[in-house]
Amino acid sequence: MNADFLIVGQGIAGSVLAWTLDQRGCSVILADDPGLPSASAVAAGIVNPLTGRKLVRTWNADELFPFLHQFYRSIEQQLGVQFFHSKTIYRPFRSDDERKTYQELTADPAVRPYVTESPEDASYSQWINNPFGGLSVAQAGWVDLNEFVRLIKGYFIQKNQYYEGRVEQTDLVVGDTSAAWKGITFNRVIFCDGVQAQQNPLFNWLPFNPVKGQILTALVDGYSIPDIVNQGVFILPVRPGLIRIGATYSWHDLDWEISDDGREYLEAKVRAVLKIPYEIVNQQAGIRPSTKDRRPFVGLHKGKPVAGIFGGMGTKGVSLAPYLAEQFARHLLDGEELDSEANISRCVSL
Repeated sequence: MNADFLIVGQGIAGSVLAWTLDQRGCSVILADDPGLPSASAVAAGIVNPLTGRKLVRTWNADELFPFLHQFYRSIEQQLGVQFFHSKTIYRPFRSDDERKTYQELTADPAVRPYVTESPEDASYSQWINNPFGGLSVAQAGWVDLNEFVRLIKGYFIQKNQYYEGRVEQTDLVVGDTSAAWKGITFNRVIFCDGVQAQQNPLFNWLPFNPVKGQILTALVDGYSIPDIVNQGVFILPVRPGLIRIGATYSWHDLDWEISDDGREYLEAKVRAVLKIPYEIVNQQAGIRPSTKDRRPFVGLHKGKPVAGIFGGMGTKGVSLAPYLAEQFARHLLDGEELDSEANISRCVSL
């Protein structure tokens, strides 16, 4: 039996790439080990074009954001489902000085398309501490990642192109022109397995810089703000009365365990923003596959070009994956060049 691609790992990266290649007419086997932890299973799935106190525009935002909105909507239409929620992000100011600083930042022509001029501050004030007002970030939203991954899994199961289990390196033979695994010959094998790539002898030389993150889930009676709120911590409305609160960032203690420190940090942050009582009902931890230069890892192995990688997207996988998957597909199928900032060729000297 022959197939075009073996995709190893079905988080956000593997799901998006498998779908993209499938829609181009390729035969794709999608493999995932449910026994391995997944950052996508924990992540809030927020897409945000402007981040941090300085309203830093996401890398390649002008291309990424129109593309991701179209990409997720097209899957919803094709499968008759909903998992993508287009939202505004409301950012209350901490002080009058911050308000003035943000007004200067939003005058930048590169930032202006992502900002709503006059949010209705009063509509938030029943629940959110915003005495200095705030600004609203447009073209944002969130992907229900557990639902999205489940739907993509079901799609490939229905096509009999899904394998649930670990792809052992000892079972995978990567040759000069093809790869073989479980009696199937593949033109290419692409690893989309997050931080597990650090244990892959083909790609363990890449400069990953993993980041642990924790989020909380809470009940909040009467909370009906439809938008995401962000002020040093995000408050994501999953449905009326249920929110997610996040996230922590730690480059130490890189395990998948929740911690009291993480919960205390997030609760201290959210108490400064949220006016009304809440009840924590869940806490989760994950390790994001971030990189040293904060750019993704996309491309083929220089010595074994049958093997490729699609990952290293850190906290922005939901935003980056659709556009980069399309670019990678054009590289693999049409010979087009990859973005030099994402291409792993930038790291070959390592």
